Amino acid sequence: MRTLRDAKVGETVTVVKLHGEGAVKRRIMDMGITRRTIIYVRKVAPLGDPIEVTVRNYELSLRKADAEMIEIEYYRKEDEK
Repeated sequence: MRTLRDAKVGETVTVVKLHGEGAVKRRIMDMGITRRTIIYVRKVAPLGDPIEVTVRNYELSLRKADAEMIEIEYYRKEDEK
């Protein structure tokens, strides 16, 4: 399983599944990260925390712990349908 924490700077990925329970999962979804959302990884801090991404045309910073709950795959153009 590949998570958002494993993504490299400059990669574009697609969300496959959100892991986690209750309020944590709800908070991630409230940030606009849902299944099949396209995420571009902009920056990663020197120690890996936080991770700066672009989601739905806005910039967002995520903690490593939150990024580990987001299962991803490489972005494919046909995913936009």
